[in-house]
Amino acid sequence: MTEQFSIGIIGGSGLYQMAALKEVQEIELETPFGKPSDHLITGTLSGQRVVFIPRHGRGHVLNPSEVPYRANIYALKLMGVKYVVSVSAVGSLQEKFAPGHVVIPDQLVDFTKGKRETTFFEKGVVAHVGVADPTSPELREPLAQAVIEAGGTVHRGGKLITIEGPRFSTRGESTLYRQWGLDIIGMTACPEAFLAREAEMAYAIMAHVTDYDVWREGEEAVTAASVFETFHHNLEIAQQALVNLMPKLATIQSAEAHHALKGARATAPNRIPDDWQRYLSPLLTHLLD
Repeated sequence: MTEQFSIGIIGGSGLYQMAALKEVQEIELETPFGKPSDHLITGTLSGQRVVFIPRHGRGHVLNPSEVPYRANIYALKLMGVKYVVSVSAVGSLQEKFAPGHVVIPDQLVDFTKGKRETTFFEKGVVAHVGVADPTSPELREPLAQAVIEAGGTVHRGGKLITIEGPRFSTRGESTLYRQWGLDIIGMTACPEAFLAREAEMAYAIMAHVTDYDVWREGEEAVTAASVFETFHHNLEIAQQALVNLMPKLATIQSAEAHHALKGARATAPNRIPDDWQRYLSPLLTHLLD
């Protein structure tokens, strides 16, 4: 790609349908890991060039296990993206995170079941990326401020567990996650956040609470209809927060995640297969240091 877009946004298929997004174009890409969830949507938002990916495809045709996470992140890397904002709906596991609130989680727990491709580094090239702090502190605070300016109630920090889906939790599971001290629950943060880390992108999540999952006494159990209805009500806040965020990102000079692969390589450079050298070339800048 000739034009570079430093900001990528992954979220619902309607997220990019906002009046503030100008010069909208669609780009179709193929990656070594297949096609992304849908065409990439590019445009200008608050003076910044951005790329949107509808995570589940337009019309919501991909369940959480079917999302091509590697292709999505690789496509953003090809576009030059350095900062990724994930917008997603989550359930609450704690009273204080009420439906309608927004959480900017700082920690992730991966409780998926091994159905998803979780790394770029396999089949002849091995790297062990550190993810002790899987979301970017450089990105989290500007994102929190942007949500506040949009009129949202925001919580800084929180532990997000990713389950496989597409089913919701049993009451027993939901109660167990609360006993583990977890705060919110979703289906898409993992492996998306870890792949972004491997691609040396700063990554943060704008998590919109839609329900209390199924643990809360006297509360109706979560349904797809209730999730979509509540998130639709929050869509305006999400869109305005992104508008507010753009000029804040323009002031960030760099992030720790941009050097995440330094020291991560285990495979000797002369043992990396030629085809993987070619496939992974966008990711190899620091891996071969």
